[in-house]
Amino acid sequence: MVQSNRLVDLVQDRLDRFLDSRTSILRSICADAGRLGTISGEFLSGGKRFRALFCYWGHRAVTAPGPSDGSELDEVLGAAAALELFHAAALVHDDIIDSSDTRRGAPSAHRRFESMHGSEGFASDAASFGTSAALLLGDLLLGFSDELLDEAMRELPRERAIDARAAFNRMRTEVIAGQYLDILEENAWAVAAEDELLPRAQRVIVFKSAKYSVQAPLAIGATIGGASAGQLETLREFGLPLGIAYQLRDDLLGVFGDAEVTGKPSGDDLREGKRTVLIALARRNLPSSARRVLDELLGDRSLSDEQVQMLQRAITDAGAVDEAERLIARNVDRANAALDEASLNPDAIAQLRSLTRSVTQRVA
Repeated sequence: MVQSNRLVDLVQDRLDRFLDSRTSILRSICADAGRLGTISGEFLSGGKRFRALFCYWGHRAVTAPGPSDGSELDEVLGAAAALELFHAAALVHDDIIDSSDTRRGAPSAHRRFESMHGSEGFASDAASFGTSAALLLGDLLLGFSDELLDEAMRELPRERAIDARAAFNRMRTEVIAGQYLDILEENAWAVAAEDELLPRAQRVIVFKSAKYSVQAPLAIGATIGGASAGQLETLREFGLPLGIAYQLRDDLLGVFGDAEVTGKPSGDDLREGKRTVLIALARRNLPSSARRVLDELLGDRSLSDEQVQMLQRAITDAGAVDEAERLIARNVDRANAALDEASLNPDAIAQLRSLTRSVTQRVA
């Protein structure tokens, strides 16, 4: 069994080795193309690695207690690293969609390319170059995630490899659909029925984040480990409510988080116009005049700090924060209940409960 802090190092090593091999291909084209590999490596350095951790502990949950078989550890590490590559691709594209300037306290990928345009004295429009280059970087990382997963599955029994690939493919489809639903809500909320706004926001949480952040990594790791149908169902019953709680915490941090801790400006989701469950809860409880103000200001990129603070107070006074915290607690209870008397490795159950606390009580 690998401890979580050691696992993060092992996943980073697997990513570094893979990216080194692909960067050498890019450099063989020319030095300019090699920059994509360099930036990929820097962009994938660090992070909480929650998806990798859930993949590994999903695997350990269905395998016998004791030391892991070396070859199977390599396979699950490869799958975990592939999930991190997919996550990085999604973040690059997400930051473009949201026009985000920062990611983890550093410039987002498109801003980085935009800055490179300026420092190199390139012709034409810097912002257009940054967006175009970052789109290609995201596409490259998406392709890399498939390549690394294929490498990891090469020695796995054929049926398990097919099932793990199917789970990965479904995750990819669901998260892209969820991302579309997210931008749809930012634009279509005004023509949706008032009583549909909360369930529509909840649908975004499930498909954009909950399944992809927790449930799918658990299922992929467990499939590699040869999970039974019952074990997979238990892990899914655990993963979905935990994924919902994870995203609800993320939504709270997107509005109220400390910029020095989260690496993003406080109130960033307000400026981006995110129509989250938190916003739907606030709108449901606000008087019509305050709701109109919220609707008018939400998504205004030029919001001042004072306006952000005013919206934060309105959301809090509407009881939305307390209600979101209750939803988090309720989903955590559902997740933990799924592990009670589960036919899973007891050591893994303990680690999954610990991860439950980590992802729902975090401040970044």
